[in-house]
Amino acid sequence: MPLLSRRNLLKASAVAGAYGVGIGIAGKFGFAEAAPEPQQLTAVKTEAMLTAAGPTRDIMSWGHDGMPPILRMRKGQPYAARLKNGLDEPTTIHWHGLRIDNRMDGVPFMTQPYVYTGDSFDYAFTPPDAGTFWYHPHCNTLTQMGHGMTGVIVVEDPADPQFDTEVVLNLRDWRLGGKGQFIAPFRPRDAAKTGTYGTVRTANWHQEPRYDAPAGGLVRLRIAVTDVTRIFSLKMEGADATVIAIDGNPVPKRFSLDLLQIGPGQRLDLAVRMPDGEGAVATLEDIRGTAPKTIASLRAIGSSLKRAIGDLGPLVDNPVPKADLTAAEQIPLVLSATAENARAESICGTLGYSFWAINKMPWPGDTPDPTAPLAELKLGKSYVFNLENTTPHAHPIHLHGMSFTVISSSTRKVMPLTSDTYLIQPDEKVQLAFVADNPGDWLLHCHIIEHQKTGMTSYLRVS
Repeated sequence: MPLLSRRNLLKASAVAGAYGVGIGIAGKFGFAEAAPEPQQLTAVKTEAMLTAAGPTRDIMSWGHDGMPPILRMRKGQPYAARLKNGLDEPTTIHWHGLRIDNRMDGVPFMTQPYVYTGDSFDYAFTPPDAGTFWYHPHCNTLTQMGHGMTGVIVVEDPADPQFDTEVVLNLRDWRLGGKGQFIAPFRPRDAAKTGTYGTVRTANWHQEPRYDAPAGGLVRLRIAVTDVTRIFSLKMEGADATVIAIDGNPVPKRFSLDLLQIGPGQRLDLAVRMPDGEGAVATLEDIRGTAPKTIASLRAIGSSLKRAIGDLGPLVDNPVPKADLTAAEQIPLVLSATAENARAESICGTLGYSFWAINKMPWPGDTPDPTAPLAELKLGKSYVFNLENTTPHAHPIHLHGMSFTVISSSTRKVMPLTSDTYLIQPDEKVQLAFVADNPGDWLLHCHIIEHQKTGMTSYLRVS
């Protein structure tokens, strides 16, 4: 099992450069295409008012202004960010769902080195796809994400239909005790099941926030589930809501939001037609559990604009290559518990346990000496994941750097949605087709972070 040393990282950079990476300095270990002045993202410890008990200490974010900023990019236009690490531990940034150069993917010892305290790293890339995405560390993930380091990315396309307003929701929990301070981030017995839930639920770092929107108008509601554990069952009360995109990609056919389940790592774009009466309220609810929970609400203001969802034009499809199913190679992926239950060492934060596995191999995903790749793929070739969940729990499985199309499921009828994260249900078998169009080593893991950190992680090599 090769050590992913600095030398190997440099070698990988040279190989990636052979596949047409543009020119322009982007950090210590590689090049990316020329980009504008970088957006400054400084990782810091701070505090925030999350409960009525007073400020929560030891918050982690990018900047001292509370919630991480919404990063706005343009499809097909260069973007750059400079990460400055003001934490007392290493960190990185992973650009969840963006199909970008492998060296910009933010995975320590796989795609880039640590960004140590006081150091910086320049990220530069051109997002090829429009939609809703998000960013987070891939280092000591349960702590850093659990303490606040999850932000939303909006990649805009000038060709998108016009809405009357836009609301972006960053959905996440916090593990806080009675005085509003952090408690243990997980319990082993829960990590071995569905994961450890937070005690305070927020949207945009507020409990049940309310936003104003034009009466009778059309709202583009962008939702990102950035929590480390929670799966949502979403419903809209008091307004018509239509699903227009999932995980950054337009749905093949729009449908009403009656009840839709999405898990950590996933995103949802809704077209919400506001009520006509001023003061009327539309409420986004999570009905998963014993009783419905209000996530956020929209209040109608002003005279009705009398818009109709049917007036909205289509979203432009993203340029994701379609797999050739007649020539695609099959890759089995079996999700299971592991009987090892052994303590797993890690260089970037460890939970100390091994509960989960992919193809019988548990891997915490951030060791300097990882297992061999799950599969070695040929650049440009088509593949199909035959993904099987043998556990009694749902798992949001996320693929870095590439997107797949859902082909079939053993338990339900599925639409051919293009995505990077699939929420596989207990005892479900699903087929996910994709083209290996992005060279490099790419993680594949469950986005319930306790599952990721206790074994449900692997990676693919494309060359």
